[in-house]
Amino acid sequence: MRLSVIIVNYNVKYFLEQCLHSVIKACRKINAEIIVVDNNSTDGSNDYLTALFADVKFIWLQNNSGFAKANNIGLAIAK
Repeated sequence: MRLSVIIVNYNVKYFLEQCLHSVIKACRKINAEIIVVDNNSTDGSNDYLTALFADVKFIWLQNNSGFAKANNIGLAIAK
């Protein structure tokens, strides 16, 4: 793995959708992984985004652990 992209989400599913399209496009020629850590969003992010992005690794937290901790959780599973 050459690049791991970790994105923290909280109730911004439409912005995240656009972000993921951009990151996927930018990583086409790179061996990369995309990890999204969701801080217990209540905007339907789970159902909406999981269906659109099968190659993205999603972590759905049960509480809002904050930005730094969510990044550390993503880092722990990054290759």
